[in-house]
Amino acid sequence: MTEKILQILKDNKGFVSGEKIAKSLNISRAAVWKNITKLKNMGYNITSVTNKGYLLLNDNILYNKLEIQKEINTFVLGKNLYFFDEISSTNEYAKTLINNNIEEGALVVSDYQINGKGRLDRQWVCNKGDGIFLSLILKPDIELFSIMQITLLAGICVCNTIKFFTGLDVKIKWPNDIIINGKKVCGILTEVSAQIDKVSYIILGVGINVNNKKFDVALKDKATSIFLETDKIFERQKILGHFLKEFENNYFKYIKEKDFSIFLDEYKNLCINLNKDCKILYNKKEVIGEVIDISPLGEVIFKTNQEILKIASGEISLRNIDGNYI
Repeated sequence: MTEKILQILKDNKGFVSGEKIAKSLNISRAAVWKNITKLKNMGYNITSVTNKGYLLLNDNILYNKLEIQKEINTFVLGKNLYFFDEISSTNEYAKTLINNNIEEGALVVSDYQINGKGRLDRQWVCNKGDGIFLSLILKPDIELFSIMQITLLAGICVCNTIKFFTGLDVKIKWPNDIIINGKKVCGILTEVSAQIDKVSYIILGVGINVNNKKFDVALKDKATSIFLETDKIFERQKILGHFLKEFENNYFKYIKEKDFSIFLDEYKNLCINLNKDCKILYNKKEVIGEVIDISPLGEVIFKTNQEILKIASGEISLRNIDGNYI
């Protein structure tokens, strides 16, 4: 009912009487007032005047369940939405939903994460009201070795989404860091549960720096945001909705074909590591060489002075013009 009242207010440029709202929805005026109060508590700027009714003032950009749902135009992903103003971690909450036999496509979104994590248990630093923090529950019928391809596919979709809104040249640092002008704007964390060689579920966590105005000293040379690259404030729910649609289209195409090679050329065009001198840390050892290709499975093919390696998971750094690896 709250959503219907909000839509009535949005559809009318002037005041709408409580009586008119009540009649159109077949509810009491007291119920109208109760839901108007709920909308105000959610942050909507609604003014009321005796004998005139209610007026929604569109002077603020809100990020809440109602606004996010309005932007979701998918068949499966995000239809079951859990939104929080603040949460420890969207990925951790998604794991609790798995225990309740939640259906595929459940989406957890928070305005702020207290203990957000990236790869290798690194803390994901954020401020309330700046970023997109989401976790998707996926239940693909794929084998265990294919999990990485879901991560790579998500990276493609994030790049395409940011480029759609900004026109920026967005790149991927293999496997899952999204880069603008040499700085990280998004990270993707994929967690999985599997039995023998079959995937039971995947939790796909995505964190995007959207409206961050600045970063602390430790991060300012490594991290960026869409705002810092464009000097524009963006409505996070629109970016989120576009990403879900983009990812759903490609995800189900991938599940049907069970073949990442159909996306391989697109990934290679976005991959900032390809044909570059790099340093990679994997299996507790560090090697230096050149990324010469990305395999159809999503592995990085790495050439050293001694050998050619296929690496499915690792921490990679690019060599800059000073000869240092970053």
